[in-house]
Amino acid sequence: MTNNVERALFEITPEIEHFAELCVKNNAIDKELYTEYEVKRGLRDLNGKGVLAGLTNVSDVCAKKLVNGKEVPCAGKLYYRGYNIKDLVNGFLKEKHFGFEEIAYLLLFGELPSEKEFKEFKEELIERRTLPPNFVRDVIMKAPSRDMMNSLSRSILNLYSYDMKADDTSIPNVLRQCLNLISQFPMMMVYGYHAYNYRRGEDLFIYAPSSELSMAENILMMLREDRKYSKLEAKILDMALVLHMDHGGGNNSTFTTHVVTSSGTDTYSTMAAAMASLKGPKHGGANIKVTEMFEDMKEKISDWKDEEEVRRYLYDLLEKKAFDQKGLIYGMGHAVYSISDPRADIFKKFVKRLAREKGREEEYALYESVEKLAPKVIGEKRKIYKGVNANVDFYSGLVYSMLNLPKSLYTPIFAAARVVGWSAHRLEELQNVDKIIRPAYKPLAPYRDYVPLHERKE
Repeated sequence: MTNNVERALFEITPEIEHFAELCVKNNAIDKELYTEYEVKRGLRDLNGKGVLAGLTNVSDVCAKKLVNGKEVPCAGKLYYRGYNIKDLVNGFLKEKHFGFEEIAYLLLFGELPSEKEFKEFKEELIERRTLPPNFVRDVIMKAPSRDMMNSLSRSILNLYSYDMKADDTSIPNVLRQCLNLISQFPMMMVYGYHAYNYRRGEDLFIYAPSSELSMAENILMMLREDRKYSKLEAKILDMALVLHMDHGGGNNSTFTTHVVTSSGTDTYSTMAAAMASLKGPKHGGANIKVTEMFEDMKEKISDWKDEEEVRRYLYDLLEKKAFDQKGLIYGMGHAVYSISDPRADIFKKFVKRLAREKGREEEYALYESVEKLAPKVIGEKRKIYKGVNANVDFYSGLVYSMLNLPKSLYTPIFAAARVVGWSAHRLEELQNVDKIIRPAYKPLAPYRDYVPLHERKE
C-alpha cells in the first residue's frame, strides 16, 4: 500500500480530528434529561430491571422472589424451556453423556428428546458438519483476520452466497439454515484461527471433524496439532457450551437477534448482527478482560495468599490506579443477578478439579480470594443498588486458559454455544411476531430553517 493510500484510509488526520470534535460537540446530551424524560437507559429501570420488550418460551433468568408481596433478591436461577440449568447439567453428567447436543435439542424444539430422537438429532448435526466446496480456500484462507469474531462473521455472511434459498424465511428453511450453522460453526472458528496463524508463519493443519465425537471433543481435536485431549477437558468444555447456550431474551446479542429478525432479513445477516453484538467487551468479550486483569494481578501481587495485598490491588482497580484504569473489577457483578450466578456456581465445582489436573491450584486459590473479597471492596467504595457476585465470565476465562485455548477464541467459543439460543429465538420471533421492532427516541434538536450555503458563517 502506498503512503498516500495508507494516509487516506487509516491515519487520523487533522481534518478527521476536527470533524470528530464536531461529532462530540453536537451529539452531547445532558445526562439529567434521561431522568427528566424517564428514558430507560439500556432498556432498564433505575433498579436494574429490564423493560418488558417481548415474550419468550426459550429461557428465563430469575434473580428475585416474592416475599409478602414484595420482590426481594434471591440466588440466581437460569431456566431452559422451564428446566433449571442445574438439573439439566446434573442430568447429563449423571447419565455420562455430553450435554451440548441434548440441550440444543431442548432449546430448539421445546422438549427433551427421547433416546430415538436424541440419536436422530445427533446424526442430523453430524451430517451437516461440512462446508461448501472450496469454502476453506476461497473464504477462510483469504485475508484472514486477527480478530476471530470478525473472521467468523465474514464466513457466516459468505455462506449466503452458497445457499439457493438464502432469503426464504419459512420455519423449515430457517431451521435448516440454523442447524447448518450450529454444525459448521466449530470448523469456521478453528480453521479461521489456523489460517491467521499460518499467515504469521506457523504450520498449517486442518482436521476434518469426526462423526464419532461430540461438539466439544471436535473443537479440542481440531484445534490441537496432536489431536489429544483428556476426558475432563472435553467434559468441562461441553459444560461451558451448555452454560453459554442461552440467557433469556433480553441479553444484548439475543435482543439483537429479535430486532434484526423482525425486519424480515435472512438468517445469515441475522447471525452476523448477533455476532457483532457478542464481540463487544461488555458482552461476550468480558472473559478476556477477566484473564487479562488476573495476569496483571499476578505480576503486581507478590504473595497471592496475602488477602491484604489482594485487597489493596482491588482498591487500586476501583480507584483507576491498576490494570486498564477503567475502575472496574471484571467478572464481578451482573445486570440481573445480585446474589449468585448459577452458571458460575456450576463452573466453580469443576474448575477446581481442572486446576488440580493442570497443577494450577495456587492460581485457582487467587480467584477464590478475589471472589470473596471483591464484593466487600465494591460495597465499601461504590453506591450500588443491588448485590455484587461473581458472574460466569469470572471463571470461564480461567477454564479456557487451563484448557490451553487461545485467547482469541474465548469469545468465538461463547458464540459457538450461543448460536443455538439465537436460532431458537429467531424461530420464535418468526412464528409469533409480524411487526418490526421500533422503539421511540425523543428528539432534542430544535427545528431550524435552511440557510443557503453562501450565507452561512464560518
